[in-house]
Amino acid sequence: MSTQTIVFALVTFLHDLFTAVWIGGLITLGLTVMPSVKKELGKGPQTKKLMDAIQKRHSVWVYVSLVGLILTGLLQANRSSEFLGLFSFGNAYSVVLTIKHILVLAMIVIALYRSLAMKSTSTPSQEKLKAMLMLLNIIFGVAILLLSGFTAAL
Repeated sequence: MSTQTIVFALVTFLHDLFTAVWIGGLITLGLTVMPSVKKELGKGPQTKKLMDAIQKRHSVWVYVSLVGLILTGLLQANRSSEFLGLFSFGNAYSVVLTIKHILVLAMIVIALYRSLAMKSTSTPSQEKLKAMLMLLNIIFGVAILLLSGFTAAL
């Protein structure tokens, strides 16, 4: 096995790992942890305190994953002969990759808005908005995974 093959395998592994941490963590938090905590503890201040602590700890892993995804993604894209540059629409591969990158950017904006701008919110309507934004990010994350499958197939 060539060194180039080993390096590409490691870059792909890291990209997949960072994806699993970010999107998998988001899905787990949104579809399992949050509903379970709310069911068991109700919607009181203890629930908010616990969820804030979980999300604060998880956000560190998300930020590390975002940096890792950017670096490994650039390395992966440059390896493909179909890659025509960021936000290019010159071929099917580039179109799918561009849509994927737009969704990633949208997810980052939503995540930053939820974690920074809505950090101290506690009204029921603001909590509902935070939950809806998390659901939107879950949907975007699943769409990104689907698009990743298409880029691998192209």
